[in-house]
Amino acid sequence: MIEDLRELKFERLEDAVAEVESLLQNGYTQRGKWNLAQICRHLSLVQDPALYGFPKWMLLFAPLWPVMRRLFLPRLLKGDSPQGIPTTPIFVPAENLEDAAEAENYAESVTRFKAHEGRYHWHPGFGRLDRETLERVYTTHAAHHLRFLEPQTET
Repeated sequence: MIEDLRELKFERLEDAVAEVESLLQNGYTQRGKWNLAQICRHLSLVQDPALYGFPKWMLLFAPLWPVMRRLFLPRLLKGDSPQGIPTTPIFVPAENLEDAAEAENYAESVTRFKAHEGRYHWHPGFGRLDRETLERVYTTHAAHHLRFLEPQTET
């Protein structure tokens, strides 16, 4: 586990996009295993299925949704995301991605999410969530990953 990561919290997904744009423009030091491009791709991979649906095999976890919502969702929404849990392979980003392209793709993913009207698809860990809760899940998720990138500071 990496100690002394910066504290990060976003109120809206647009705030996460602004952070990504700042890191892209000003530079960063990578303190975790993923760079900016990989984090942006991961965030999009996890967020986009709210609009288009997750793989059906993830419904295997549906019996756990009430427990996950009661025990883990409040913890997650407070920003207390667990570290070291392996990411499901379909959400692991490739290594050969470009920061600028993935930052743009993430911004587009946020725009699609915010423009969506109607219900979102079920979340694989928590089931069906309302728009506000789902955005809080995604802002917390973005903060969890982006805190591993330390903004460049002038020397």
